[in-house]
Amino acid sequence: MRRPLGKAALLLLVATLLTVVGAGNAQAAGYRYWSFWESDGGKGWTYATQGPSSVRPDDGAVQGFRFSVSEDSQDSAQPRRAPDFGAVCAGTPAKDGSKRIALVIDPGTAADAPDGEKPPAPRTACARVAPDASTAEALASVAKPLRYDSAAMLCAISGYPRSGCGEQVGGQPESAGADDTATAPAADGAESASDDSGPSVGVLTGVGAVLVLGVAAVLQARRRR
Repeated sequence: MRRPLGKAALLLLVATLLTVVGAGNAQAAGYRYWSFWESDGGKGWTYATQGPSSVRPDDGAVQGFRFSVSEDSQDSAQPRRAPDFGAVCAGTPAKDGSKRIALVIDPGTAADAPDGEKPPAPRTACARVAPDASTAEALASVAKPLRYDSAAMLCAISGYPRSGCGEQVGGQPESAGADDTATAPAADGAESASDDSGPSVGVLTGVGAVLVLGVAAVLQARRRR
């Protein structure tokens, strides 16, 4: 006499299916914004712990800005050019009563751009400013127009992007239907799917694989009996 498949095995199969579907529907939320970076003293970047209006770099410093979508500072994209003061400020000689700040401005990729906008090419600039000038003042001297929000968050450099400021993308939007709420950008610049409310192809594939494994386990258990 064949014994029915144990309840524990059935519950395990159902739990696995729910886990796969739930993992597919859970999307990490990110934010589209200009991140601020400082040279680490070598050829790399470190995420700034203060805003550009608070930092007052010394002569010879290199500061970077990168526009991208990220969840937080831990996964934020760095400027794609190395912080090289000598290369950026080679054509700007030192002058008494001023300091030189090398700036690397990276507007990011098409995948990170708001809908309908194309990021300009990355560029560098050497700002000659007063000795007590902040990074924000140095940036304003070479990359106008700048745009800030009411909380003094940097929203646009040289007019890019035209609108939005630190808006949430992906996951569950903070305010559905808001004009500046964007969808998560597709990888490698590909267009986003028009309807992302259902499970993705990867999720459906995973569910199918779990079902196949479950059926195989049932058949194998019956053969052994």
